Amino acid sequence: MVVVEVQALASVVDSFHPLIDLISPWLTDGLVLAQQVEDPDVLGQMQGAFNNFIESGQVWAFLIGLIIGYIFRGMSSFG
Repeated sequence: MVVVEVQALASVVDSFHPLIDLISPWLTDGLVLAQQVEDPDVLGQMQGAFNNFIESGQVWAFLIGLIIGYIFRGMSSFG
């Protein structure tokens, strides 16, 4: 009984084979099956990015943008 069902399933899958071949390039593009990590120190990378954020002055641009955005929101709201 199980063998007959498996054979029936195999014939159904074979009938979709041309369709699968047609769409498989779109399904597999961008699919990452394996990845080689060169620097596994995630916390160290986060600390380095944060230090760069502070040292490059981006934190000041962020804070100024928050303040100007808050003022603009207050001036443009109704009520």
